[in-house]
Amino acid sequence: MPAEVPYDARGERGQEPSPAVADEEYRGGLRKVARVVLLDPEERILLLHGHEPGDPADDWWFTPGGGLEGEETREQAAVRELAEETGITEVELGPVLWRRMCSFPFAGRRWDQDEWYYLARTTQTVTAAAGLTELERRSVAGARWWTCQELTEAHETVYPTRLAELLHRLLDEGPPATPEVLDTEIV
Repeated sequence: MPAEVPYDARGERGQEPSPAVADEEYRGGLRKVARVVLLDPEERILLLHGHEPGDPADDWWFTPGGGLEGEETREQAAVRELAEETGITEVELGPVLWRRMCSFPFAGRRWDQDEWYYLARTTQTVTAAAGLTELERRSVAGARWWTCQELTEAHETVYPTRLAELLHRLLDEGPPATPEVLDTEIV
């Protein structure tokens, strides 16, 4: 199993945000999110290893991505978030594969999200999180490239929960003609 790549705890967007600013990043309501299903030349997918701030044992794996900022499009958010969370900037952004509504507790609040998952491909496989927010620095432990087989056999929690099945179908059949609407996930 490939080793997980730990993030540099100093990763930041220029100046470090104050805790008050970081706490205001999400104020409730439905959050519009762009996520990236990033594949390398070996058809591996990049996942981030997250955990509840203050409790690294409460952990899971998820695709890079995050909320839209200002007037940016979902495509712009997908590329920006990928660069901030992984340092990967050499990507070919493809179509929206899946859409999902989800709701989950995290960092002391409930997050309600409308997520769009974009296919992207890259030859750049070295990751370096240089733009993590204060909350991300407290809750993201690293990144790892996974084969479809490794995902299928994984005992770890992965979001979306059907990711191994979805990735297998994507690799076998290619992107869907229109985005597939995934089941709502409420944790």
